[in-house]
Amino acid sequence: MGEFDIRWKQRFQNFDRAFVLLRSAFEENDIEKLSMLEQEGVIQRFEYTYELAWKTLKDYLQDNGNTILPEVTARAVFKEAFSAGIIKDGQVFIDMMLSRNLLSHCYDFAKFKEIIQLTKVQYLPALSNLHEFFIERVMA
Repeated sequence: MGEFDIRWKQRFQNFDRAFVLLRSAFEENDIEKLSMLEQEGVIQRFEYTYELAWKTLKDYLQDNGNTILPEVTARAVFKEAFSAGIIKDGQVFIDMMLSRNLLSHCYDFAKFKEIIQLTKVQYLPALSNLHEFFIERVMA
């Protein structure tokens, strides 16, 4: 068991908790009826779930001998994960990355609502598939 094996499994524990919290925001609420403050909370959950998703992927790929070059970025990690067959729709992860980057510089509530809808319709299903991938490997 290598250093990265332990790292990706530890990071997955955090991703797992973050993903479950993000998913529960959509399962337990009518997002449209949430206050602006609550919607900001959903955005926050998306942001840290996204961050943990790509970093868990990075650690998993490195543990399995994949080299992420020329530099370790979310985009490079998603490309490598797509090439390795871990993620099926690379574009949705690139879109997720672009949405996350936009949120760092944007305080536009219309954009928040748009990204919440994208999360519900596109990002959450993709993150769910990734979550299942990791669950299967952790249990193995």
